[in-house]
Amino acid sequence: MSIQIEKYDVVIVGAGHAGCEAALASARLGLNTIMFTVSIDSIALMPCNPNIGGTSKGHLVREIDALGGEMGKNIDRTFIQSKMLNVSKGPAVHSLRAQADKSEYSKSMRRVLENTENLTIKQAEVTEIIVKNESIGGVRTYTGTEYHAKAVVLCTGTYLKARCLCGNAITHTGPNGLQAANFLTESLKNNRVEMFRFKTGTPARMDKRSIDFSKMEEQKGDERVIPFSFSTDSDDIQKEQISCWLTYTNENTHEIIRKNLDRSPIYAGIIEGTGPRYCPSIEDKVVKFSDKNRHQVFIEPEGLYTNEMYIGGMSSSLPEDVQIKMYRTVPGLEKCKIVRNAYAIEYDCINARQLNPTLEFKEIKGLFSAGQFNGSSGYEEAAAQGLIAGINAALKVKNREMIVIDRSEAYIGVLIDDLVTKDNKEPYRMMTSRSEYRLLLRQDNADLRLMKIGFKIGLVGKEQYEKLIEKQSQIGQEIRRLENTRVGASPVIQQFLADHNSTLLKNGTSLAELLRRPELTYELLKEIDKERMKLKWDVIEQVEINIKYSGYISRQLRQVEQFKKIEKKKIPDTLIYDEISGLRIEAKQKLAKFRPVSIGQASRISGVSPADISVLLVYLEQYRRYKNESK
Repeated sequence: MSIQIEKYDVVIVGAGHAGCEAALASARLGLNTIMFTVSIDSIALMPCNPNIGGTSKGHLVREIDALGGEMGKNIDRTFIQSKMLNVSKGPAVHSLRAQADKSEYSKSMRRVLENTENLTIKQAEVTEIIVKNESIGGVRTYTGTEYHAKAVVLCTGTYLKARCLCGNAITHTGPNGLQAANFLTESLKNNRVEMFRFKTGTPARMDKRSIDFSKMEEQKGDERVIPFSFSTDSDDIQKEQISCWLTYTNENTHEIIRKNLDRSPIYAGIIEGTGPRYCPSIEDKVVKFSDKNRHQVFIEPEGLYTNEMYIGGMSSSLPEDVQIKMYRTVPGLEKCKIVRNAYAIEYDCINARQLNPTLEFKEIKGLFSAGQFNGSSGYEEAAAQGLIAGINAALKVKNREMIVIDRSEAYIGVLIDDLVTKDNKEPYRMMTSRSEYRLLLRQDNADLRLMKIGFKIGLVGKEQYEKLIEKQSQIGQEIRRLENTRVGASPVIQQFLADHNSTLLKNGTSLAELLRRPELTYELLKEIDKERMKLKWDVIEQVEINIKYSGYISRQLRQVEQFKKIEKKKIPDTLIYDEISGLRIEAKQKLAKFRPVSIGQASRISGVSPADISVLLVYLEQYRRYKNESK
């Protein structure tokens, strides 16, 4: 029997948020790329919440954009409401969040993919990976066709052996009733890939016409919209926005849930997978936070041309009759009609410790993976991994050095390092608290941190990079001007300070020193600063943050310097940890299992103590001396 064989440089399996970024990165870098999906209609599907960004996730989207990814541009084209979160707090935790028109988001991303040179989209189920001599050779589809490639990126999302649960009703499908991928897991296991079973969930969707918004609090978008993409002109995206709404559960809601816990697949033992701690179902909230008499419920539109409303904060796997009862206890939802039931979804994913920081499998060269398949949760986490995996797959095929973004450079670095280094027993969610250097890794400076890398790789164009260089120059010049511009204790200055409840001057000072005062801003200082030039808002933002937080920023930069030193100390892949005397048994076992690439990564492995790291450093120094003497 003859077998149909097709040849590509890179194969992408899956067309969710990870698959889209991986495919675009590979194709844009000139590689002949094919992307598989079980349904072309599900490209860039948003099966759960209808938004992009949010706390820490907004950072990821900005970083994706700075590296040359598409998510930020796509949400700028398709948002229906935008809001900067946490503005009452410091700039480190400011995060952009936008409501998307779900249908338009998917259509817009599909248009980009379909019109990208070097990229082929194929509707087919991938059932096997082809591995030869511990290297990837391609994939095989359900129909038996083989697609040979030098690199493969697995972005299967929540589709592997997926099943959806609503009480006792179980359907063996992927999200939104789409076909599950039932065969690839076996092929992966046959190639010694360690698999996990994870679970996530989604709330019900309601008919807008059945909701009483007068009993809810209106949540409007920002007056001035800030774009996600650094290439989007903010003037082009100012438009009328759609409101969201806030309401709350109450004791009646909680009582219905408590009485029916035995009918929940989570508590009845039907669900096998582990769910996300930081995005719990309403059942989990009621049980684990029993001291709270109410929980927030956000009512969010799914798009401009649909009456479906997303009930954020109330994901559930309870039976349909219980869902109707509990939702109708919530103010404004007393007469609600459910369009789509809430459900839990279980799926297969991998233990991400099997990956290098490049997202390439340690044991199968040329095989990469990204997204929820790696045990993470969220569209933004998926897209970030997809971009890095796609870049590295392309670089590997081109015989170029693959990139690793570390924890001190980006939230993307924190995300990937946590996935490949730590024991993740549940779906991983990005949070600002996970970053040690979050004052440096703000969402507002992602371009300044990462665009140079995107340009060097080849995903950021020359024109955009030159704009970044000009922006950097303007920021530096303005900071120096403010540091060097002196003002004295003249009546005009003193009156200005008094008007703004600021301490009067005893001696002369610089404009920069005045700007460091919490009650004064760059905008206010224009009253006494007659020499300033007209600058764009994003330049002013960087000037103000860098001056106001200069002491904290300097301290974190020193911490990063120390981090970089141990991160640069590489560990040979051939090291035999059992031969290192002085290492504790647990450390030997953990190091042998994880095979860290650097001392920095080794220090973050649970069960490896500072004393073990000291022993390892001494051994590595002796090892290197021996190697040098042997040459």
